[in-house]
Amino acid sequence: MLEVWQGVALVAATLLTGVMAGLYFAFSIAVMPGLGACDDRTFTEAMRAVNRKILNGWFGLAFAGAPVVVLVAGVLHLGGETTRVSFWTLAAFLLYAFTLAITFRVNVPLNNDLDAAAPDEPTGARQAFERRWVRWNHARTLLGIASLGCLAWALVVHGGQG
Repeated sequence: MLEVWQGVALVAATLLTGVMAGLYFAFSIAVMPGLGACDDRTFTEAMRAVNRKILNGWFGLAFAGAPVVVLVAGVLHLGGETTRVSFWTLAAFLLYAFTLAITFRVNVPLNNDLDAAAPDEPTGARQAFERRWVRWNHARTLLGIASLGCLAWALVVHGGQG
């Protein structure tokens, strides 16, 4: 029965981490380049709207649920032959933790600054926001994909032990 729960936790961790890596990836390759082609007022209004709308239950489930389930999967694999899986889940957790650190130390403060900026100064607000936010989102994207890769490998290792 433990092996079933190990597998369920590992799959859930992989899915939630993949959702977050995909979200960061989508912003990197489509959302921000698309908004980048807009005028300053459209850019700032759209980003403000996105930043408000993303704060919902589905986002919260993936964003906060991923590290929790990754830890659960790692703990369930401690001991014996499954310890190798714990190594990969720990690596995935640490990489995901870096995405959280970037989010809370860079992206969220930039979002808050953009939201607080004077609506009649979209150019200044955009200049203070866009380049730095995009650069750090690319970092979150790479870290999220690396975390997902570790979990994918953990699934391979887990499958090879059964």
